[in-house]
Amino acid sequence: MSPTAIITGASRGLGRALADALADRGWRLVIDARNEAELETARAELAERTEVLAVAGDVADPWHRGRLLWLAGERIDLLVNNASTLGATPLPALADYPLAELDRVLAVNVVAPLALVQLALARMPAGARIVNVTSDAAVEAYEGWGGYGASKAALEQLSGVLAAERPDLRVYAVDPGDMNTRMHQAAFPGEDISDRPPPRASVPGLLALVEGDVPSGRHRAADLAAAVHA
Repeated sequence: MSPTAIITGASRGLGRALADALADRGWRLVIDARNEAELETARAELAERTEVLAVAGDVADPWHRGRLLWLAGERIDLLVNNASTLGATPLPALADYPLAELDRVLAVNVVAPLALVQLALARMPAGARIVNVTSDAAVEAYEGWGGYGASKAALEQLSGVLAAERPDLRVYAVDPGDMNTRMHQAAFPGEDISDRPPPRASVPGLLALVEGDVPSGRHRAADLAAAVHA
């Protein structure tokens, strides 16, 4: 039986690149995204290689999260909390950060991943993996990145505590590094970010977490990929 992975935010960017790699490896995929048309395009292309189930929606919506778990079935080998929101743009100083938008950032980037973990845990066998996608903004203080960075710092703390509480699982917070994505472009409106690597460049590091014997904790995709190639 093929292993099952839930990947949120998988219609484009890093989520889609990882889904492509797992499809090539025969994983059964359950994917989501907010944009239904983009998600259907991804589903149709992935379905040429593997079984894939897709549902459009918002990870902050409890009904949508329940639907993802229903589609996954009784065994979940991998949960990738990749979907996230940048928050207010252009990136504002914390003195001006709209609090309603901060509520939304925390709901999508922190509460929703934990809620999915809570739903999935009973279906995850020993050795199953939880991969929470984070950012260097979680550990570095960049002007304008307070809302997003705070949400990723909270996600990293949740990941660390969960790893301590569930030593039977592998729980990772992974920083994929800078990428040429739509969200990264939104953080730098009007700037040319074509020098950033494509999302697929971060996939080898994520695969090291999915397939390897890496201990739970915080990791950088670039370091993991370098270790694989060493």
